[in-house]
Amino acid sequence: METKAQVLYDFTAEPGNNELSVREGETITITNQNIGGGWIEAKNSRGEVGLVPEDYIEIKQAQPFTSGGNAASLDLSLFDSHIPAPASTAQTSNGNDPWAVFDSNASGGFSNNWAAQPEGTETGETSSSAWHSGGHGHPQAYQGPGAEDDEWDEEWDDVKTSGGYAESEAGEGGAINRGGAHGSSMKIALNKVLIAISFYMMRVRIYTVFQGGEAGPVWAYPDYQLDCVVADPKKGTKMYGLKSYIEYQVTPTTTNKPVNHRYKHFDWLYERLLDKYGSAIPIPCLPDKQVTGRFEEEFIKMRMERLQGWMTRMCRHPVVSSSEVFQLFLSYKDEKDWKMGKRKAEKDETVEVMIFSTIEPEGLPDLDLIEVEQKCEQFNRFTRAMDDGVKDLLTIGNEHWKRCTGPLPKEYQRIGKAFQNLSSVFNSSGYEGEATLTDALTAAGKTYEDIAQMVAEQPKKDLHFLMETNNEYKGLLGCFPDTIGVHKAAIEKVKEADKLVATGKITTSEKITMSKRASTMSYALQAEMNHFHSNRIYDYNRVMQQYLEQQGKFYEMVKCGNNSKSSRAFHNVGRC
Repeated sequence: METKAQVLYDFTAEPGNNELSVREGETITITNQNIGGGWIEAKNSRGEVGLVPEDYIEIKQAQPFTSGGNAASLDLSLFDSHIPAPASTAQTSNGNDPWAVFDSNASGGFSNNWAAQPEGTETGETSSSAWHSGGHGHPQAYQGPGAEDDEWDEEWDDVKTSGGYAESEAGEGGAINRGGAHGSSMKIALNKVLIAISFYMMRVRIYTVFQGGEAGPVWAYPDYQLDCVVADPKKGTKMYGLKSYIEYQVTPTTTNKPVNHRYKHFDWLYERLLDKYGSAIPIPCLPDKQVTGRFEEEFIKMRMERLQGWMTRMCRHPVVSSSEVFQLFLSYKDEKDWKMGKRKAEKDETVEVMIFSTIEPEGLPDLDLIEVEQKCEQFNRFTRAMDDGVKDLLTIGNEHWKRCTGPLPKEYQRIGKAFQNLSSVFNSSGYEGEATLTDALTAAGKTYEDIAQMVAEQPKKDLHFLMETNNEYKGLLGCFPDTIGVHKAAIEKVKEADKLVATGKITTSEKITMSKRASTMSYALQAEMNHFHSNRIYDYNRVMQQYLEQQGKFYEMVKCGNNSKSSRAFHNVGRC
């Protein structure tokens, strides 16, 4: 009996290596599984035979996999009459569909796309890679999932990225893409979460929201603040050196035991967090992917810095940081532990809007629908305004960076050169009494050349951190339209409750449950608002202090001279 396998990722054969090009979703026939080195021999649908990486395929089992049943303890089939068919199978609407609010745009999703995805930074010219190379990576830490039997395609990095802080070529849009079939599943899930009782409460973790004084509802924060360090990048290889990658060492403060992860593993974590929490919590995008220069030292340093920023932000969030998938990423024990946890995370059913079923407003009354709508709109206005302000600062900062590293140093160099030329002219007069003046002019000219160098290097010392922080918040703010869109859709649904009761589509009891669910969603949004504001105040206080301190040091160096010779030159010019 032939063994069939499904291709998980595209693979392009390299000439002369007896490899077989396959496409994602293609079914191939395994002809030899004993090749070794992470390869198998297979035949595609065109009859071509060659080598394919084992990581890129999934061998089909004799018995098809079936779900172990609905995770919900309550049979939801009784609500089927209230749930529309997916867009791909539903008949044309007659205009009376009470759930049509979810199809308010052509894509079937929420069309409030007003913030661009985060961009990259200018790295300038880069040197050749100076990172250590080897097929075994970090000897002092577990090699990480995939050191020998990786389940992800390393070519995930092969996506074009934008450079600098300019507008991303990816266009405008938040982190969640709710279009097509995904939009239909979102519609069905939101209907269930508004109508169904809290059937998940006894099976999954409950994330608690409670009143936090004048600030309003807040998440239940842990006693210990989790953090981690992303460091020590190493270059590794696989498939007998045909494939190379960079892995980073991640050390959580909870265990102080390092684990190794490649960029694709961070990307997997991002996708899991986005799928699970994206409807309630903005999950910012990862640093951009890269086509070329992935192994250049400057790029590796930049990526590591941004991965550190992303992980720190995730660690700060009490819901995300306490989740099983995040804890798995930080502290898996071995490859078996990782793979089991990975599969469990990928089968998690409390995803998208179903996450609201796991949120419990502790001791808080149900909110009035008008109050819910007002809170939602208030935060919507703020995030829009802040997004505009962040983008404006990024644009101005980018222009200033270019001036500091381009025309401005050249202007200082020209001034310095002019002083030195004038000194040469004065020197040619032969007059004995002007040696002090000409020496001072020469020294002043060299000081301006030093200032030109200082100006060119200064953005890396102050503006860089300000731009990185704003770049992070631009990505974070880009997620809010989708999160807020879920709340607006829920509000609209509750507004229709009386009509639905009157037409017999739902009962009065279900109407009350819908209102309670919308209230819970509002508390979650308010808790997230307060989390966002507290982090915003902390981040901008820190980065502005750092920026102004570095600016002060810069102008102090300009005033006094960056060395004793320059300082004496200014004094000599003054005496002249």
